[in-house]
Order: sequence, then C-alpha cells, then structure tokens
Amino acid sequence: MPPTPCPSGSVRSAAEVNEDIRDLWQRSGGYLSPEDEEEYQRLLVEWAAATGGGARSAA
Repeated sequence: MPPTPCPSGSVRSAAEVNEDIRDLWQRSGGYLSPEDEEEYQRLLVEWAAATGGGARSAA
C-alpha cells in the first residue's frame, strides 16, 4: 500500500521517508516495477527535501 501523502506544506522526517523506501524495496523483492520506480523516485525527492539536500535526477 503506498504511503499516505502529508498535508500540503507538511514535511515528514527523513527517517519516516527512509522507512517507506525500505518497505518499498522489501515489498518489491529488490526489483521495482515501473509503478514502484515512480514511487521510489518521488520518495527520493521527499527524502532529499527532508534532509535539506537536493535531489539529483538521473542523466
């Protein structure tokens, strides 16, 4: 089940986002479907925002 987005303007902690990333990888068995890849990319951006870093897009 995909994580519930936070209300607009609310930022989850990096630990919370990291937990969702770990759950996604565990659910997928290490192989992301296109839908899982989309969720993973969104989570990475959210995680980067939570850590104060910038997210880099794949070249």
